[in-house]
Amino acid sequence: MPWKARDTMSLRREFVELARQEDTCMAELCRRFRISRRVGYKWLGRFQAQGVAGLADRPRRPKRSPRQTDAVVEARVVELRRRHPAWGGRKLRRRLQDIGVQGVPATSTITGILHRHDLIGTEESAAHKAFTRFEHPAPNALWQMD
Repeated sequence: MPWKARDTMSLRREFVELARQEDTCMAELCRRFRISRRVGYKWLGRFQAQGVAGLADRPRRPKRSPRQTDAVVEARVVELRRRHPAWGGRKLRRRLQDIGVQGVPATSTITGILHRHDLIGTEESAAHKAFTRFEHPAPNALWQMD
Protein backbone atom coordinates (compact mmCIF):
# COMPACT_ATOMS: atom_id res chain seq x y z
CA MET A 1 0.00 0.00 0.00
CA PRO A 2 1.53 3.38 -1.00
CA TRP A 3 2.05 6.17 1.50
CA LYS A 4 -0.42 9.00 1.50
CA ALA A 5 1.12 12.25 0.34
CA ARG A 6 0.04 14.94 2.82
CA ASP A 7 0.94 18.59 2.80
CA THR A 8 1.33 20.86 5.79
CA MET A 9 -2.08 22.46 5.47
CA SER A 10 -3.90 19.12 5.50
CA LEU A 11 -1.96 18.04 8.60
CA ARG A 12 -2.79 21.27 10.39
CA ARG A 13 -6.45 20.98 9.41
CA GLU A 14 -6.52 17.41 10.72
CA PHE A 15 -4.84 18.53 13.96
CA VAL A 16 -7.41 21.28 14.52
CA GLU A 17 -10.32 18.93 13.81
CA LEU A 18 -9.01 16.44 16.35
CA ALA A 19 -8.19 19.15 18.90
CA ARG A 20 -11.72 20.60 18.76
CA GLN A 21 -13.30 17.26 19.73
CA GLU A 22 -14.41 16.78 23.31
CA ASP A 23 -12.18 14.79 25.68
CA THR A 24 -9.05 15.36 23.58
CA CYS A 25 -5.77 15.37 25.44
CA MET A 26 -3.82 18.26 23.91
CA ALA A 27 -0.44 16.98 25.12
CA GLU A 28 -1.01 13.53 23.60
CA LEU A 29 -2.28 15.02 20.34
CA CYS A 30 0.75 17.29 20.07
CA ARG A 31 3.07 14.34 20.71
CA ARG A 32 1.29 12.39 17.98
CA PHE A 33 1.81 15.22 15.47
CA ARG A 34 5.36 15.81 16.79
CA ILE A 35 4.81 19.47 17.62
CA SER A 36 5.07 21.41 20.86
CA ARG A 37 1.94 22.28 22.82
CA ARG A 38 2.74 25.94 22.23
CA VAL A 39 2.53 25.42 18.45
CA GLY A 40 -0.63 23.34 18.86
CA TYR A 41 -2.39 26.07 20.82
CA LYS A 42 -1.14 28.67 18.34
CA TRP A 43 -2.72 26.78 15.41
CA LEU A 44 -5.92 26.26 17.35
CA GLY A 45 -6.12 29.97 18.22
CA ARG A 46 -5.46 31.03 14.65
CA PHE A 47 -8.14 28.65 13.39
CA GLN A 48 -10.67 30.02 15.84
CA ALA A 49 -9.83 33.61 14.88
CA GLN A 50 -9.43 33.29 11.09
CA GLY A 51 -10.70 29.89 10.05
CA VAL A 52 -8.74 27.68 7.66
CA ALA A 53 -6.85 30.70 6.29
CA GLY A 54 -5.24 31.14 9.72
CA LEU A 55 -3.44 27.81 9.36
CA ALA A 56 -1.38 28.99 6.37
CA ASP A 57 2.27 29.90 6.85
CA ARG A 58 2.88 33.54 7.58
CA PRO A 59 5.82 35.53 6.22
CA ARG A 60 8.82 35.63 8.54
CA ARG A 61 10.03 38.99 7.32
CA PRO A 62 9.90 41.65 10.03
CA LYS A 63 7.25 44.34 9.66
CA ARG A 64 9.81 47.08 10.21
CA SER A 65 13.57 47.43 10.32
CA PRO A 66 14.65 50.02 12.90
CA ARG A 67 18.28 50.08 11.77
CA GLN A 68 17.47 50.60 8.09
CA THR A 69 19.42 53.34 6.33
CA ASP A 70 17.53 56.62 6.13
CA ALA A 71 15.92 57.20 2.71
CA VAL A 72 17.47 60.69 2.46
CA VAL A 73 20.99 59.32 3.01
CA GLU A 74 20.36 56.52 0.53
CA ALA A 75 19.21 59.05 -2.08
CA ARG A 76 22.37 61.11 -1.48
CA VAL A 77 24.53 58.01 -2.00
CA VAL A 78 22.75 57.17 -5.26
CA GLU A 79 22.93 60.77 -6.48
CA LEU A 80 26.66 61.05 -5.70
CA ARG A 81 27.40 57.74 -7.39
CA ARG A 82 25.51 58.79 -10.53
CA ARG A 83 27.58 61.97 -10.69
CA HIS A 84 30.81 60.04 -10.12
CA PRO A 85 30.39 56.51 -11.53
CA ALA A 86 33.99 55.49 -10.80
CA TRP A 87 33.72 56.05 -7.04
CA GLY A 88 33.27 53.06 -4.76
CA GLY A 89 31.84 52.68 -1.29
CA ARG A 90 34.89 53.97 0.58
CA LYS A 91 35.27 57.13 -1.45
CA LEU A 92 31.54 57.85 -1.38
CA ARG A 93 31.48 57.45 2.40
CA ARG A 94 34.42 59.79 2.86
CA ARG A 95 32.90 62.38 0.51
CA LEU A 96 29.54 62.26 2.32
CA GLN A 97 31.34 62.83 5.63
CA ASP A 98 33.30 65.75 4.14
CA ILE A 99 30.18 67.52 2.90
CA GLY A 100 28.56 67.16 6.33
CA VAL A 101 25.89 64.49 5.83
CA GLN A 102 24.70 63.20 9.23
CA GLY A 103 24.39 59.46 9.88
CA VAL A 104 26.65 58.26 7.06
CA PRO A 105 26.44 54.44 6.97
CA ALA A 106 29.38 52.03 6.88
CA THR A 107 31.26 51.36 3.67
CA SER A 108 29.72 47.90 3.34
CA THR A 109 26.23 49.41 3.67
CA ILE A 110 27.00 51.96 0.94
CA THR A 111 28.24 49.15 -1.31
CA GLY A 112 24.99 47.26 -0.58
CA ILE A 113 22.98 50.36 -1.55
CA LEU A 114 24.90 50.56 -4.82
CA HIS A 115 24.17 46.89 -5.55
CA ARG A 116 20.45 47.35 -4.74
CA HIS A 117 20.20 50.22 -7.20
CA ASP A 118 22.20 48.34 -9.88
CA LEU A 119 25.00 50.89 -9.82
CA ILE A 120 27.69 48.22 -9.53
CA GLY A 121 27.75 45.72 -12.36
CA THR A 122 28.59 42.06 -11.92
CA GLU A 123 31.48 42.39 -14.36
CA GLU A 124 32.93 45.17 -12.18
CA SER A 125 32.72 42.98 -9.11
CA ALA A 126 34.26 40.03 -10.94
CA ALA A 127 37.15 42.16 -12.23
CA HIS A 128 38.13 43.16 -8.70
CA LYS A 129 40.90 40.94 -7.39
CA ALA A 130 41.24 40.34 -3.69
CA PHE A 131 44.60 41.07 -2.07
CA THR A 132 46.90 38.05 -2.14
CA ARG A 133 49.70 37.75 0.36
CA PHE A 134 53.26 37.25 -0.79
CA GLU A 135 53.69 34.04 1.13
CA HIS A 136 55.23 30.60 0.60
CA PRO A 137 54.61 27.29 2.34
CA ALA A 138 58.03 27.04 4.02
CA PRO A 139 60.92 29.28 4.98
CA ASN A 140 63.54 29.70 2.26
CA ALA A 141 61.09 28.46 -0.41
CA LEU A 142 61.77 31.67 -2.32
CA TRP A 143 64.92 33.73 -2.32
CA GLN A 144 64.89 37.26 -3.51
CA MET A 145 67.51 39.97 -3.84
CA ASP A 146 66.84 43.68 -4.07
